[in-house]
Amino acid sequence: MMSPILKIKRLERNGVKPPMPYYASKGAAGLDLTYFGDEEITLIPGEIEKLNTGICVEIPEGYVGLIYIRSSLGAKHGITLANSVGVIDCDYRGELMVFITNTSSVKHTIKPGERFAQLVLTPCAQFPVEECEELSATERGTGGFGSTNK
Repeated sequence: MMSPILKIKRLERNGVKPPMPYYASKGAAGLDLTYFGDEEITLIPGEIEKLNTGICVEIPEGYVGLIYIRSSLGAKHGITLANSVGVIDCDYRGELMVFITNTSSVKHTIKPGERFAQLVLTPCAQFPVEECEELSATERGTGGFGSTNK
């Protein structure tokens, strides 16, 4: 059985294309995405900025693309995604744009070409949906956070 293929289209602006996304190591889960812009973006604490990647993708049917911030930006600088995780449906063909925010108390600058996010592909199933009056009983039932005392 053939492995699914992720097709990537790089956009061109002013005669320049962004770098091709890549896995930074043999065991990396995500493809590194870079900021494709003409100017540095300074992230003010608490504000949200949109970063263009300059790429469009064709995700195989049955998969979803999940965008995460690079862990070094989050851990060292308090930079995170405005919506926690970006969800890229397999039928979306537009440019990947990533909304990030600065949760720290100091400004942080992202430079053109800098790796700032990663795209992880994972299987994603759609299920038939059925309305019902009751759900099956379980030992946990409706217990929420902390209900298992573990």
